[in-house]
Amino acid sequence: MPVNLQKGQKVSLTKGNPGLSKVIVGLGWDVNQFDTGGDFDLDAAAFLQTDAGKVSSQDDFVFYGNLKHPSGAVEHMGDNLTGAGDGDDEQIKVNLSMVPANVSKIAFTVTIYEAEQRRQNFGQVNNAFIRIYNEETGEELLRYDLGEDFSIETAVVFGELYKNGSEWKFNAIGCGYQGGLAALCANYGVEVG
Repeated sequence: MPVNLQKGQKVSLTKGNPGLSKVIVGLGWDVNQFDTGGDFDLDAAAFLQTDAGKVSSQDDFVFYGNLKHPSGAVEHMGDNLTGAGDGDDEQIKVNLSMVPANVSKIAFTVTIYEAEQRRQNFGQVNNAFIRIYNEETGEELLRYDLGEDFSIETAVVFGELYKNGSEWKFNAIGCGYQGGLAALCANYGVEVG
């Protein structure tokens, strides 16, 4: 049975699952009924960080424009432009055994594409969640439902996988940002062109 997390809660992913290496991070959301005159295009991304909390190169930012990390450890499964349907809207595969030694944390974020132009924010998004499941068995290991109302934010850090000794743990963060993807890139040290 998966662990349902609250904001700020941390749980070990590998302690109770020895040998676990291949996981899929699923992110999902529903758009509420208020019509903003345009589709919502939410984008999941992963930032592979060093101990300093920053990426060591541009390649450490995995998103719809850079689907696969050079190490092969993190792979974005493709952009979903509408968020329609049940289940995960976007997925990111992670092979924990291939994560480079200098990477101690992987943050998973969701941003609203062209949020300012479309006058959209996370206050118009419902049922947002992040879940992690075992790629080989399909077993859901943990889930975090974002219950907060982010009425002005256009980017949210859902959670992060991080190394603690030989273990991989997950931290449910649920922190919103104004300024969309550019704000997240600045926070994690990615240069935006």
